[in-house]
Amino acid sequence: MSEPTDHYFTADPATPEERRTIEVSLEGRRLRLTTARGVYSPDRLDPGTAVLLAGAPDPSATGDLLDIGCGWGPISLTLALRSPEARVWGVDVNRRALDLARRNATAAGVRNVTFCEPDEVPADVRFSTIWSNPPIHVGKPALHALLERWLPRLADDGVAYLVVQRHLGSDSLQKWLNDQDWGLACRRLSSAKAFRILEVRRA
Repeated sequence: MSEPTDHYFTADPATPEERRTIEVSLEGRRLRLTTARGVYSPDRLDPGTAVLLAGAPDPSATGDLLDIGCGWGPISLTLALRSPEARVWGVDVNRRALDLARRNATAAGVRNVTFCEPDEVPADVRFSTIWSNPPIHVGKPALHALLERWLPRLADDGVAYLVVQRHLGSDSLQKWLNDQDWGLACRRLSSAKAFRILEVRRA
């Protein structure tokens, strides 16, 4: 974890911004993107995110796609590049991260993505695909509330893929998801580099 939880999971981080440029490969494109202190993994593409991008099946080609906790935008940008006819939503409570993500979408030439705070997503939107590297370090109550807010908004044929580090509770999270009365079922899709990808669908 590159930054303390109370930095990247607050609306307006107090830590100095100190922007920097990093190079990342997304969908075969080498991109120079902007990050900063006070957001998640500012110095590199987070290893868990890399596992998700490499291991998740292709997102829906159309409809609404969601990245929960988008940070500076690598998951959202990948969704938008893979599914140019879809509408991608990248949500985060961190306004600094959202500003960076918007800049990075412009730098990548991506136009089918909206970066916004959670309350700005219309309540009637249902998601064909959800991808997320969820913020495990915020603690179980906050994490569970976050997932409870978004996962039930899957479309009837929608699917979510979450990447979680094994020693940070991927198995217990899978069990918790299956214990909820949301009409959803969770299974382990794959494991790689100490991470697991969990798949969530309507039961």
